[in-house]
Amino acid sequence: MPSAGQRGQLAGWLRAEGHGDMRYYLLQVTYDAAGWAALVDHPHDRTEALRVSVQALGGTLVGMWLAFGESDVVAILQMPDDVAAAGVSMAISAGGAVTAVKTSPLLTIEEGMTAMRKASTSGYRPPSDEFWRR
Repeated sequence: MPSAGQRGQLAGWLRAEGHGDMRYYLLQVTYDAAGWAALVDHPHDRTEALRVSVQALGGTLVGMWLAFGESDVVAILQMPDDVAAAGVSMAISAGGAVTAVKTSPLLTIEEGMTAMRKASTSGYRPPSDEFWRR
């Protein structure tokens, strides 16, 4: 996990580079057997392939990692909007070497706290609330 200083440097870079309005997305990819076979037969770094696609749709690849478990690859992207993020997902899926692609929008902690404050004023009442038992 990046330190507070590293996160601050990243935030400063994003503002300086004009990426302040870009949205963050978590990309999770699961390769199929043919995809893994191709990588095992000819090991290569797929980071640049993803970077080119992300940049072509106006985004930035923040980082990419191999994982084990449910997902084989995880990446953090910054994209201009949901449509561009969906375009990256669709391009990966259309490539045919994966069984699953999941793209999740992310909130910064600050955005999450703003959402929490909004939630507290929304007036939502769960079904178990006494209000509904009247």
